[in-house]
Amino acid sequence: MSDIESLNGALFEEPEDFRPPAPKEHFVTYTRDYIAPESKSQKKDIELKLVGNSPLWGHLLWNAGKYTAQHIDKHPEQIVGKSVLELGAASALPSIVAGLVGAKNVVSTDYPDADLISNIEHNCNGLDNVNVQGYIWGNSYNEILKLNNNEKFDFIILSDLVFNHTEHHKLLKTTRDLLKEDGRALVVFSPHRPKLLGDDLKFFDTAKDDYNFKVTKIEMVNWKPMFEEDDETIEIRSRVYAYYLQL
Repeated sequence: MSDIESLNGALFEEPEDFRPPAPKEHFVTYTRDYIAPESKSQKKDIELKLVGNSPLWGHLLWNAGKYTAQHIDKHPEQIVGKSVLELGAASALPSIVAGLVGAKNVVSTDYPDADLISNIEHNCNGLDNVNVQGYIWGNSYNEILKLNNNEKFDFIILSDLVFNHTEHHKLLKTTRDLLKEDGRALVVFSPHRPKLLGDDLKFFDTAKDDYNFKVTKIEMVNWKPMFEEDDETIEIRSRVYAYYLQL
């Protein structure tokens, strides 16, 4: 096994039966329910190519990603003319919507798996203000910063990443180091493993206690869960949490 394969397994290994088998490479259409008048593009339907079987879970369009896209459309003042970084982009829907709304520059990143990065590039094709870069959380920021004129970012997106409990410190350090002093990060997630919700939420305690972030809970809403499982956990799995982090 190569070092990359070993690292990949360590970062993203999940319990057996965590989620159902992945479909083959396929396409889905996301429809923007609300588009602000000041949005640079009024394009309503976005076709997304999703990879097939992926240990990085880039083969699904997550509720958190759709919520994040909606949030960006509803709050264009946070995006228009600003620099945006997305960590763990998967299908890159939030990055795409940020580009359509009118961000000055978007850098969309995910684990440097060839199929996954190629897929993100496909989805972002035609957006001249969106750049794609493979990135492992906690590693050197040089390549990311080069894509943003060697400047930090106004807005950082972390959509459905906090389930990686062992990576909380790397995610938070990366966010702190790349966020402008007056910028903000948007963290959105759903508790796919209800019994581990407490560990998901520890992300925000760590953000405050170890990285001096101001943490603001935006809201918690209930959407249709991603997977059909036992009824006892359906309410928890239907939740979508949204927070801001600011320095």
